[in-house]
Amino acid sequence: MALMLLALLAGGARAQTAPVSEYAVKSALLYKLPRFVYLPRLEGGTGISLCVLGRNPFGGALAKLAQTPIDGRSVQVRQPESAAQALDCDFVFVARSEADHLRSTLRQLGEAPVVTVSDIDGFARAGGMVEIALNPEDGNVLNILINRRAAQAHNIQFNAQLLRLARVVEP
Repeated sequence: MALMLLALLAGGARAQTAPVSEYAVKSALLYKLPRFVYLPRLEGGTGISLCVLGRNPFGGALAKLAQTPIDGRSVQVRQPESAAQALDCDFVFVARSEADHLRSTLRQLGEAPVVTVSDIDGFARAGGMVEIALNPEDGNVLNILINRRAAQAHNIQFNAQLLRLARVVEP
């Protein structure tokens, strides 16, 4: 399942000669995610803003990916200083450095139709929309956990392909 997910989201990935870092894969998943999410405020071909809240674990990988448009839309990567400054982002990755105040962060981000994503353990159950989790049985495999209820509260929908590959969790 994880290999199919990676192929689906990474689209056309070639065999790697060197090991790929966990965050290189996660940055590719985050970058491809907008193709599988219906976000009403993106109607009309506007650009896409991907924000990283907290200490950026991706290094320059996400910014490098953002040089390529997603479905003809420009991509802007930002790093707001607080959840309040991220309310105008389309997708917000909540870094692990924000784990100590996750509930407060999610409450603030819940004020706007923003897709919340993280690799913090329990993120989807806590009210986040998309959790990128390491598989407990095989730490080299990533799982996608989706909280549809949190997304539906803002009229955000996930593509059927993504839902088939992900695990839907209820808070």
